[in-house]
Amino acid sequence: MLSCALVGLIGCCAVGMVTARDWPFTPLQSPARPAAFSHAEADTGIDGYVLAEQLKQGIDLAPEADRLTLIRRATFDLTGLLPTPEQCDEFLADSAPDAYEQLIDRLLNSPEFGARWAQHWLDVVRYAETDGFKLDRTRRDAFRYRDYVIRSFNSDLPYDEFLRQQIAGDELEPGNPEAQIATGFLRLSPEEINGSDYRQIRQEMLDDITDVVGQSFLGLTFGCARCHDHKFDPISQREYFQLQAFFAPLKQHETTLVPDGTEQDRQYEEQLEKWEAATEAVRRSMDAMVDPLRPVVFSELVPGFDEETQAALKQDPERRDPRAAQLAMLAGKQLQRSYVRMFRRLPDDKRAQYDELAKKLAEFDKVRPQPLPTAMTAADIGPRAPATHCLEGGDYQKPGEEVQPGYLAVLSKEEPRITPLAEHPHSTGRRAALARWLTQPTHPLTARVMVNRLWQHYFGRGIVGTPNNFGVMGDEAQNPSLLDFLAVELVSEGWRLKEVHREIVSSAVYRQTSISDQNRLHERAEDVDPENELLWHAPLRRRDAESLRDAALIAAEELNTQMFGPSVLPVLPVALHEDRYAWQPTPERQAHVRRSVYLFVKRNLQYPLFTAFDHPNRVATCAARPATIGAPQALLLLNGEFLRTTSRRMAGDLIVETKGLPTELVQQAYDRAFNRSPEPDELQAALTFLRTQSQRIAQAGSPHADSLPDPLPAGFQPAQAAALVDFCQALMNSAEFVYVD
Repeated sequence: MLSCALVGLIGCCAVGMVTARDWPFTPLQSPARPAAFSHAEADTGIDGYVLAEQLKQGIDLAPEADRLTLIRRATFDLTGLLPTPEQCDEFLADSAPDAYEQLIDRLLNSPEFGARWAQHWLDVVRYAETDGFKLDRTRRDAFRYRDYVIRSFNSDLPYDEFLRQQIAGDELEPGNPEAQIATGFLRLSPEEINGSDYRQIRQEMLDDITDVVGQSFLGLTFGCARCHDHKFDPISQREYFQLQAFFAPLKQHETTLVPDGTEQDRQYEEQLEKWEAATEAVRRSMDAMVDPLRPVVFSELVPGFDEETQAALKQDPERRDPRAAQLAMLAGKQLQRSYVRMFRRLPDDKRAQYDELAKKLAEFDKVRPQPLPTAMTAADIGPRAPATHCLEGGDYQKPGEEVQPGYLAVLSKEEPRITPLAEHPHSTGRRAALARWLTQPTHPLTARVMVNRLWQHYFGRGIVGTPNNFGVMGDEAQNPSLLDFLAVELVSEGWRLKEVHREIVSSAVYRQTSISDQNRLHERAEDVDPENELLWHAPLRRRDAESLRDAALIAAEELNTQMFGPSVLPVLPVALHEDRYAWQPTPERQAHVRRSVYLFVKRNLQYPLFTAFDHPNRVATCAARPATIGAPQALLLLNGEFLRTTSRRMAGDLIVETKGLPTELVQQAYDRAFNRSPEPDELQAALTFLRTQSQRIAQAGSPHADSLPDPLPAGFQPAQAAALVDFCQALMNSAEFVYVD
């Protein structure tokens, strides 16, 4: 324990004269460091700031956790996975003084690091692969944005560049395919694709983008200022729409990822020419049958749209102003879908002819080239932007004063410098200006908000407990000097996030035991800080939905670590097969055991295991998932099809690996699930369970095939095999499996 004099000395360190509520808006600068002191566990700068706050209350850090706990904790935090028994054995046997540091380097350099931390970011930006609303149509290429985020975290792309690419990658790096894919961030809003008022749809998408940029990058809630000056934070309604003006020229865009003139592009063009020549007569005949229906469809559908959109669609495309072009593009998607279905209107005799022609056309599929890969991206509608107005009460039908792009006055007094882009003459350059401003090294919020997100995922709560709201209605910073220390570290390290990760997981604060009564000042700590806000012991955390599923697959030695590519449509429970939003699962069985980050994300139908364990709906940004505890979770783990199937496969693999020897079965099962051997009493209890459970099953008759290992090795008694399945499932229902120490 440190001396009282030293406690007093440290307590004199001040953040400055800035009030707690003004602090987030002040330029980023190095905080005053705590006074020097000697503490065996204070190995990094982080520990000094944490200890300074603890010692003000007369409490202290808990001892360091044991090595098995550390490898399980660090592997979970950095990769989202369970360590394998082999990885644990290697680390526990490593007597090198820097064994822990080497472990952290291996985890940071693992390809699974990006998959884990991408999952956190995808929550914040409300990533999904469907439009939402009633139709909830699939966005075929949305997965490329997810893969971009994974690659970015794995390559340690500087955070300032990561941010700029998502907001203005097309403007700042027009020749970089990754930067193009990054703009998929601007396409993640829910979209009502079969609406009728496209003025409203356009405005709702702009509002959503503005709000999400504010929350994700600035940690501020803008939504209140859409209708009136913000009631709590220094954000006026005018400033809200000035920020929105940066995004006012946006259009949806699909970018071909194969550059013109490359060998793949030339081969595609050559093959396409052959197909077009071979099918010209058939296609001309088909078009001749349906083209007369085009004006009929137009006249039926378009009058249902708002008047401004109707006028835009009827106007010569070359004469449309930027706003009309946006409305025509949004509504045109619905119109195009109706055109594609025109053949259904043909009389029976002509429909039969059309179907015959379609069959002939299909005969040429073997010579038709596969489409070139495309990405869901964003761009500007052109070099001119549509006008942005303050909207009275946030109502798109009540435009008021016209405004130009501008920053929040509380964050910056400078005017945006929007200049023409020589490399991108068809864009306004507005988003490029915003992206540059957001990534200035001294920007008050950008670095603070991001390092707070990192801290949150290691300790269960951010230094600012409301990661999307640093404003007045958010939580006050528990330790603003610590947050500024981390933010300055991020910027000084070239915005490299892995350096901040390394700083955090190397700290004594992170390496503490979670068993609070080992704290040297346990009783006082419980009294003055029962919620552990000062981090006097490591928090016990429940696995989130994705890591729980992935851990079960690892225990069964089934996890498919294939990276990237189109998402997997998992098998749905039978009860959901008749749901209107149900999907057909991906045919390949091996795809079903890929990491959870690669599972299809549908807004109107979540994977049931994820729903029970607090997966966000991805309609709005989610800065921090709740960690509820409820009966549906236990029922799903006990009766759900996924965990039952995984337990069957784990049991079948264990029988083969151990030749069915009971003691070895239990030992191997514990090693897979908990990375340790069972204690003597645990071993005895497990063996007793296997014996008595198999007797009960045998007395009840032959076990059902769904209760047996998959596969069931020849010669193994069915009742014993079914008991082993139950045992494996019980391990994966245990607190030691579901929670991370």
